Amino acid sequence: MNTVAFSLENKLALITGGGTGIGLGISKAMVMAGARVVITGRREDVLQAAVAELGESAAYIVNDITDKKNIPELVAEINTAFGTIDILVNNAGMHLKKAAQDTSDEEFLQIMQTNLLSVFSLTRECAKQMIEKGGGSIILIGSMAGIFGVDKVVAYGTSKSALNGLMNSLVTEYSKHNVRINTIAPGWITSPMFLNAVNTDPARKEKIVNRIAMNGFGTPADIGNAAVFLSSAAARYITGVMLPVDGGAVVNF
Repeated sequence: MNTVAFSLENKLALITGGGTGIGLGISKAMVMAGARVVITGRREDVLQAAVAELGESAAYIVNDITDKKNIPELVAEINTAFGTIDILVNNAGMHLKKAAQDTSDEEFLQIMQTNLLSVFSLTRECAKQMIEKGGGSIILIGSMAGIFGVDKVVAYGTSKSALNGLMNSLVTEYSKHNVRINTIAPGWITSPMFLNAVNTDPARKEKIVNRIAMNGFGTPADIGNAAVFLSSAAARYITGVMLPVDGGAVVNF
């Protein structure tokens, strides 16, 4: 196997929401693969702790991705301080668990602004410089709720479904410039918040586990490893793929 093809040496990755959970798992995997990583988020204490764990190859910028008018400034700041971006992982997002009839227009719009419109804005700005450089990798983070129906997440599920349409459209424009766009759809991934929720609701936990063909939850590292692959030269001919990392939950009955 050509291990060099899986290396991210000399690559700069921007990972939104990279300080916790899946985002931190992706950040760790990319640092281990040789990339320099810039993580963003709203809470500086969280970002500082993450960078301390990630080491010298990581840095952070406090940023609220929903503030779309400042996205060009964010990209320019990264360019000045660290260089041009080779890899973008659109991980930051917002969840809302509410029945459809209880979800207000304002709440629905807020989820769409965060999970879809902000993703487009940042992707567009990063893609501009990737086109100039002659290539790059952009990863969208989807969800099981974007593949099949999940109860009480109408706004969240809609936003994640829309990411697939966004990916398909961008592939038609960016692929000719060697800018690849792919989506990772995480299954049920362990985190303190998730484990606390399912461990206090045995019926829900049993329902989820029974859905997973591999009979267990994934880890942030599983998502990180998939992101490294999709960002590496090993995936140079892969674009427009929606990759479930779910232990077989999508296909299991």
